Amino acid sequence: MKKDIGIMITVVITLLLSILGFVLGGFQLSELQLDTLTLLVTVCVVSMAYCFIVGEITKNNSQMDKLWSILPIVYAWIIVYKGGFSLRLIVMAILITFWGVRLTLNFAKKGAYSIKFWSGEEDYRWVVLRENPNLNKKWKWALFDLFFISIYQNALVLAITMPLLAVMESTVSFNVFDALVAALLLGFIIFETIADKQQMDFQTKKYELLKQGKKLEDLPNPYHLGFNTHGLWKRSRHPNYFAEQSIWVVLYLFTISAAVTNYIFFNWTLVGSMLLILLFIGSSSFSEGISLKKYPAYQDYIHKVSKYAPLRKYEEN
Repeated sequence: MKKDIGIMITVVITLLLSILGFVLGGFQLSELQLDTLTLLVTVCVVSMAYCFIVGEITKNNSQMDKLWSILPIVYAWIIVYKGGFSLRLIVMAILITFWGVRLTLNFAKKGAYSIKFWSGEEDYRWVVLRENPNLNKKWKWALFDLFFISIYQNALVLAITMPLLAVMESTVSFNVFDALVAALLLGFIIFETIADKQQMDFQTKKYELLKQGKKLEDLPNPYHLGFNTHGLWKRSRHPNYFAEQSIWVVLYLFTISAAVTNYIFFNWTLVGSMLLILLFIGSSSFSEGISLKKYPAYQDYIHKVSKYAPLRKYEEN
């Protein structure tokens, strides 16, 4: 019950902030911003079509997963070019590039990319979701693929980069607040890097042990539980998700330092990071549902460790 209340409060707050971003922040675009946005939307629509068509033909629905970390880099540098290479835009684009290259390499280690660009390892969650009774008919899955995987997720990836569009014509010079925001964003990128490495090291070692013919419950500590409870994962069930959401919320703070907000905080581009938070609510709940079915001790882990922010320390019974 407490968990459901927390989710409902988060949903209400994020939706309210998204609405206030438009109502209080306004939605006025200059000719340059409109021209740039048109180009970005064109790229986005092409990506939508690609993800749907290739996903349906190959039955590999990780096409958008493979583009998730690449498209923001493309969008960022398009805005930098159209915005005249201002220092603030360059710093934002470099940070997004650092984030994107690192995430792409991490995904590549999982076998997601192939010379045959349409193939590669598919995210396990799509495999599980296709077996859902509500989606296991071809036409139902095709609609889900079209509207959620291909259209919505592509639109969301474009939306989270919109703070760059908002600041592209700012007359306020790069300042101390910009530097602090950049440092904080870099910190979350490093945090996410550590979390991903800890998870990959754990899962790699676990599967190496399982391939030796051992049963999960017979594996040495900490692998016998089946899920990672060490490092950042000892205090957060999803430290990588925590960092990912924080990265895009912090990117939005550049709109404040660029003085393109109303009432100190509000700009229409806030909607991107807020919708990302909503996406992770669903994504984390779905993945945890899978873990609960696979690992008996995961319920205890949920009870003892916070979902995102690294707070309470996990102690095994």
